[in-house]
Formats: sequence, structure tokens, C-alpha cells
Amino acid sequence: MEKPSVPVHLTPEQRALLERWIRASTSPQRLVRRSRIILHAADGLSNAAIARTLKISREQVILWRRRFAALGPEGLGHDAPRPGPTSTRTPPEKVKAVVEATLQTRPPNATHWSLRSMAAAQKLAPSTIRKIWKAHGLQPHRAETFKLSLDPQFVEKLTDVIGLYVDPPEKALVLCVDEKSQIQALDRTQPILPLRPGLPERQTHDYRRHGTTTLFTALHLLDGKVTGACYQRHRHEEFLQFLELLDRETPAELDLHLVLDNYGTHKHAAVKEWLAAHPRFHFHFTPTSCSWANLVERWFSALTTQRLRRGTFRSVRELEAAIYSYIEQYNTAPKPYVWKATLEKIVRGINKVYGDS
Repeated sequence: MEKPSVPVHLTPEQRALLERWIRASTSPQRLVRRSRIILHAADGLSNAAIARTLKISREQVILWRRRFAALGPEGLGHDAPRPGPTSTRTPPEKVKAVVEATLQTRPPNATHWSLRSMAAAQKLAPSTIRKIWKAHGLQPHRAETFKLSLDPQFVEKLTDVIGLYVDPPEKALVLCVDEKSQIQALDRTQPILPLRPGLPERQTHDYRRHGTTTLFTALHLLDGKVTGACYQRHRHEEFLQFLELLDRETPAELDLHLVLDNYGTHKHAAVKEWLAAHPRFHFHFTPTSCSWANLVERWFSALTTQRLRRGTFRSVRELEAAIYSYIEQYNTAPKPYVWKATLEKIVRGINKVYGDS
């Protein structure tokens, strides 16, 4: 026969509180289990019987009966501190010193602070430096690039280009035109090792150069189709050839509005003379240092990622064949790029950068 334990005596208010904790769907399971222990104990069950009923150890039952006897219901919701070293807070003045050193200084033999160099300089543990940096959003190991346009007509040009994107003119085509120059025909020095389970595709870090080509491209804003042509050089002569190609391949009754960057080829005297003879062509220049404003750059990024970067080409002819094949396949199911950023949002972002600098 088990020796019965001394019952736990509950007031009506305490019993009601424990029962409410058990019924509440938001109560943590540990609090529900501890409340059941105390209620069973109050009903006269022994420690062993409670342990069998709740499928826990007898030691747990004894622990929470003692905790309840000492602290009441409040004691059921708090765990005792676990053994181990006591954590210490870094003094506020030390935190301030780390933050100021990170923002205002550099180590004598490096371009930026590391966890270990800052820890040595401030006589703190690297883990403490990590916590301080994380709390203050500091990442000295990272650096990003930026380029602000200094074009005095920035707003006017961007307004013109964005206007074409969001409200294109009637009876006209909007074409985003640019050149991707110096595309290299690269051949790896050894055969590529194919993809295998657990192993990525592998290729040698060195390569052989077999020449370059320049891709002139026009991205149709309406349907996303691409017109492209490869040339050996990147001069106004090749640009005029590409304009002739666009003139032949687009309906003659439609005006053509071309979005271009400020490369000198696009403003050559011979190009201006050609434009005077072809009045349906209209040039719209993006602000200087704003390649992101030309939607064809997004298509160039896809071409590079999907076909060129990991490609192997033994000649320029093979490279150009791959580019034309990519354009042909892309045009079977083109996807137009949709401009979403408003002029006001862009200007606010640029003003913020100027304000932070």
C-alpha cells in the first residue's frame, strides 16, 4: 500500500484559478500540467498516483507541490534559474564606446572592423561585440555600391521615360534599346564536370578567349518581345544598321519611341542626320548614370544569368548562335516588364541618400 501524501489545501479562489488555467486554450502546456498536479494533490492523490496519471516522474510531482506550498499559484508559472554561469550585462558606457568606434574609426591595418579586432581593441569577448552590433544594426563586414546621377535634367528626363512606360502614346511602339558590348566567347581549358547528386556542376577557373561580339537589342514594351542583332564593333555605323533593322521589322505606319542611354554613339552627327530623314523615330534619353531606368537592362541580366555566364563557346560564331537561339526561344513566350516605381518614390529615395551622406 502506498503511503498517502499530505493533501494540498486550496481555497475556492485558488481552485477556480487553476481550473481556469487548465480550460484556457492560451495556457502553456507546462502551466496546465502543473495545475493538474496541484488539483490532484488537493483531491488526496499520492505523489506516485499523480505521476502515473499524468505520465510524469514522481520527482516532478514533489517539486511542484513544494513550489505551490511556498509561493502559491504564482509559483507554478515560473521556472527556477538553471545552473550555470551568471550572465552579466555590458555596461552602457562600454556599449557606447563599441558603437562609436565602429561608426567613426577604422583599425590601423584594415579597411573595416572584424569581431576579433574590435573585441581586442575594446577588451571584450567577440560574442559580446556580435550582440552589440546586432542590437544596433551594424555590419562593418558588408559594403554596397551606389551611383547617384548628377544630370542637371534628371527629373525632366526621368519624367519623360517613366511617362512612356506608364502611359505609352497611341499608334506608336515604345522600344527600350541598348547595347551589350564586349561579350566574350570563353572556352574552359578542361571539360566541364556535369551535375551529380550532392555535387554541383564544376568548371575550371581559367579559360581561353576566342573573341568578342556586341549585341544591339530592342525590348518591345507592349509585349516583351526582343529584336537583337550581333555586330563585331560598337560604333555609330553599327547603331545605324540596327536602326535600319528596326525600321524594316516594325509597321511603317507606327511611330517608334526609343528609350536610350547617353552613350556617344546615340548622339553622333550621322545618327542625327539619319533621324531627320526618318521622322517616325523619336529618341528619349535616360538621365546619366541611370541604366536602371532602361527596362532592357533587366532582359540583359536574364540573358547573362541563363545563357552566357556558365556558357562555353569555342568561337564568336558559336557565341552569336547561342544568343540568337536564346532570343528565338524567349520570343515564343515573351513576358513584358512592368514599371511600378513612381517618379515621386524615386525622387524621395534619392533625396534620402543625399540626406544620409
